[in-house]
Amino acid sequence: MRDYAIDIFYSEEDGGYIANIPTLPMCSAFGNTPEEALRQLRVAQEAWLAAARKEGLLPEDYQPGEPVIIPGLLNLYDSRDIT
Repeated sequence: MRDYAIDIFYSEEDGGYIANIPTLPMCSAFGNTPEEALRQLRVAQEAWLAAARKEGLLPEDYQPGEPVIIPGLLNLYDSRDIT
């Protein structure tokens, strides 16, 4: 499987680590350690991609790592550009 950019950060509110793939909307996972969060994210990533393929949300020419735009869902990938 090709690589995706992954963010991992500690959440005080959740009391653990959150890992997410910014280019796959709402694809995230939790773990007590960064390594556990990453392992759980890989499971979530596989499930996310399988569901997106089944629902026809990935274009035929989709390349792993490209942002996925889901109609009706705010794309937060470039949220830092929103003023």
